[in-house]
Amino acid sequence: MYYTQNDKIKQVKNSTLVVGVDIAKNKHAARAFNYRGIEYDKAIFFLNTEEGFKKFLHWIKKISE
Repeated sequence: MYYTQNDKIKQVKNSTLVVGVDIAKNKHAARAFNYRGIEYDKAIFFLNTEEGFKKFLHWIKKISE
């Protein structure tokens, strides 16, 4: 389905967590924002491994509380 910019904005609620991830071969970076664009925490860097993704998931759960 095709969404216009306004349609996308309407889908963002005050409980929406926006996460941007910069992927790379070995190490990724992620940042999280609220619906108004205010950053929740410092960027997290994690390796492209199972342990790295566990670290990322733990970070997401922590800031989602």
